[in-house]
Amino acid sequence: MKKMILTVCSILALTLTACGSGTSASAPVSSSEAQTETAKTYRVAVVKQLDHASLDEIANAITAEFDALSEKNGVIIDYGQVYSGQNDQTTLQQIASQALSDHADAIIPIATLAAQTMTSAASDTKTPVIFAAISDPEAAELTGIDYVSGTSDALNTKVIMDMILSAGKDVKTVGLLYSKSEANSEKPIAEAKAYLEEKGIAYVEANGNTNDEVIQAASSLIGQKVDAVFTPTDNVIMAAELAIAPLFQEAKIPHYAGADSFVRNGAFATCGVNYTELGKRTADIAFDALTKGVGTLEDYYLMDGGIVTVNTETASALGIDFSSFRTFGEVVEVTTTEE
Repeated sequence: MKKMILTVCSILALTLTACGSGTSASAPVSSSEAQTETAKTYRVAVVKQLDHASLDEIANAITAEFDALSEKNGVIIDYGQVYSGQNDQTTLQQIASQALSDHADAIIPIATLAAQTMTSAASDTKTPVIFAAISDPEAAELTGIDYVSGTSDALNTKVIMDMILSAGKDVKTVGLLYSKSEANSEKPIAEAKAYLEEKGIAYVEANGNTNDEVIQAASSLIGQKVDAVFTPTDNVIMAAELAIAPLFQEAKIPHYAGADSFVRNGAFATCGVNYTELGKRTADIAFDALTKGVGTLEDYYLMDGGIVTVNTETASALGIDFSSFRTFGEVVEVTTTEE
């Protein structure tokens, strides 16, 4: 196992068409037009597991970097439309099948289920699959595959647990809010339990697989009067963050999460990777796969963390002093957005 430390759209309408500029026989052709006509074109399918702020941020960073790489290297990276599997495996399989039938040169799946589905679909063609934001690539069985590489956003659970205690030294019970269907949550939740047990701190688990279930789970933690709540890089919970954040704020319970996108949607704080940088790095890896071959890549690339993101509006609503967080890394202050 190799590892390097760095850190629905209508399915029937899915197309990956090459970009090009046509000119009439009598019209003069500019040098830029001529370059476009002769430029090497790579077809790429970018596939989000579902729509929410984290995955949107990554997808936007990927496509922006593809645009920059195209201009810098005199090529065309045609990523067309970014597709969403709506967290449904059948939909993801349909997207994968269409992308392969359209002869995509690479597929960029974002999040675990999307990556697993695209990897399985490409097993015969060996089309490069460059995944983004997989917390545990080994557990997801995405390592040791010669046509697969990508980026990992593995969470340093201990640091977030330490943050919880540093900001609330009388913490007696921590709520663990996650989805049992989300592979990204398995390892960090197990790590959180082990940490809390070692410290003699009680924990309460609450789960949900839909927005309504997540709201109900959050309400149950509030009813049990937990002192803080922890959620890993869980896509299901992230999709409901805008709905549950006000509930935790009103109850004066800080919600610590696994990614900055949670915090931008109202959670209190996190210490993890920058998803814009992760998306950019994923695009760079994909470009290397397209131009140099997947054989030149590592199994996956672990992104550096050490960035503490705090929602200052939430901190104010909770009445929490987060000055102690500066001992855990660079502190980035944000406010709530609905993106």
